[in-house]
Amino acid sequence: MIGRCACSALMLLALWAAAAGAQTQPPPTCTSSEHRQFDFWIGVWDVYNPQGQQIGVNRIDSVLSGCVLEEHWESLRSANRGTSYNIYDRRTGRWHQSWVDNGGSLLLLNGALHDGRMVLSGATAGRDGAETLNRITWTPVATDSVRQLWETSSDGGGTWSVAFDGMYVKRD
Repeated sequence: MIGRCACSALMLLALWAAAAGAQTQPPPTCTSSEHRQFDFWIGVWDVYNPQGQQIGVNRIDSVLSGCVLEEHWESLRSANRGTSYNIYDRRTGRWHQSWVDNGGSLLLLNGALHDGRMVLSGATAGRDGAETLNRITWTPVATDSVRQLWETSSDGGGTWSVAFDGMYVKRD
C-alpha cells in the first residue's frame, strides 16, 4: 500500500506533467484569410480631413503573432490620443474592436468585411442614458490610402451623421 504522502506526490507529479504538456502546445495560428482581412490598415499613416488638412497620425501594427492589430492615434489639433485592439474572433466569425482614449472613452465595435470594406458598429450610452449607434467603415482607396468614415445615429439607425471623415495616407 502506498502511503498518503507518496500518493499525493504522485498526483502532484501527474498534474504538473499535464500542465507542462499543455504549455508546450503552440497557440492557435491566425493565418487564415479571415485573419488577414484588415491587414490593409497596417502601417504608419498621416490622416487628413476632407479639406486636405492633416489632422492626425495613426500607427497600426500587427502584434501577438499576427492575431491582433494594435492602433495608436494621435491628433495634431488637440491633446486627444487613443488606442484600439482589433481581432478576428474565429468563434463568432466577426471582427471586434476595443477603442480607448485619454478622455476616458470606451468604444466596442463588431462587424465584418463587406465588399472590400471593413464595417464595424456598436452602441454607446450618453450621460443622459440615450443610446448612440456608431458605425465605422474603413475603405481601401489605393495601395497607399484608406478612408475611415465614422457615422453616428441617435434614432436607432434611421438617420446618420458624420462624426469623423479621414483619409489615411501611408508614410514612406
